[in-house]
Amino acid sequence: MTPFVEGLALGASLIIAIGAQNAFVIQQGILREHVFLVASVCTLVDAVLISLGAAGIGSLIATNETLRFMALWGGILFLLGYATVSLVSSFRNMPDSKDGSLNEGGRAFPLDSRNTAAATAASLSLLNPHVYLDTVVLLGGIAAQYEGTGRIYFTVGAIAASVIWFYGIGYGATRVAPWFGSSKGKRILHRIIAFIMFLLAGMMMFNA
Repeated sequence: MTPFVEGLALGASLIIAIGAQNAFVIQQGILREHVFLVASVCTLVDAVLISLGAAGIGSLIATNETLRFMALWGGILFLLGYATVSLVSSFRNMPDSKDGSLNEGGRAFPLDSRNTAAATAASLSLLNPHVYLDTVVLLGGIAAQYEGTGRIYFTVGAIAASVIWFYGIGYGATRVAPWFGSSKGKRILHRIIAFIMFLLAGMMMFNA
């Protein structure tokens, strides 16, 4: 197996999971709002972390208890806040969308601002302690087995997995947007997002 393919496969195995970051990208795809921007931010964060790991700083992050503590509880609070707002939004009056999208009354947060959407994507990407252990430490440790161009190919492969995944689920989600265009569909979407966020926050607290 070539370094590029190994990096692609390992990167995919780590990123393909139900998480806050993926749930947000899917939500934005369904909302058809800032999909490219959100997918780009998530991809960029992953690319930076993967590159840092490949550069050999994974062990420094793994042993930094302060960073891990801040990421853990910052992530928990952010997830709880996002879940609460999504749940409250699911009980609001949401008009049906004529074009099948959720742009009218379908937001948990006022994500009409590109900056807000980008900041939310970055927060969900960085306020997760597991991302540092998986993306930086694990991928970095395996990348360290290669030298020279081999390490570069492995790193590019891992980053390619993030590119394919985030843009894939973001734009793929736009295909099911009409299903959530009704008032009932919008409420269901927000409750699903709230459930996922509450569940992830609970799991993080349990494992703290």
